[in-house]
Amino acid sequence: MIYQPTELSLEQEFHLKSFADQVQHMSRKQAQEFLIMLHEQMMIRETMYRHFLRHEWNLDSGTVFK
Repeated sequence: MIYQPTELSLEQEFHLKSFADQVQHMSRKQAQEFLIMLHEQMMIRETMYRHFLRHEWNLDSGTVFK
């Protein structure tokens, strides 16, 4: 499988700029807490994707999926 980088849509670029502006106004402590929360949300999303793929691919619960 060949990796092809994807580009952000115009809407995604706008959201990224908005996010960057928001982070610039945070204190260091706020930014650290926010980063931890974002990481947790990414982990939850990854778990949801795994669950969805297991269900869609009809994998049994004993299958190791990393």
